[in-house]
Amino acid sequence: MSLLAATDWAEFGFVRDTVGLSDSALSKQVTTLANLEFVEVDKGYVGKRPRTWIRLSTTGRSALGGHITALQHIAATAAEHGIAHRVERGPATA
Repeated sequence: MSLLAATDWAEFGFVRDTVGLSDSALSKQVTTLANLEFVEVDKGYVGKRPRTWIRLSTTGRSALGGHITALQHIAATAAEHGIAHRVERGPATA
């Protein structure tokens, strides 16, 4: 979804190659995200070759934003707790 946030429409092959998934694995993920209405899918042709394009929906963009905010909160909290529990040396080694 992060990749799609930076584009309008992305071709399936570009997404597959960029995220390093197989066709079937990406297809399953896209189907799941489409069922949640997080992505929109458009199928067509370039010449005689079938193509699939994917884009992040408004709902998906909002969900991604919420997820990023939650991750930032987790990271900030972890940093605060880490500073509070900082020690000069780690466990003793033999």
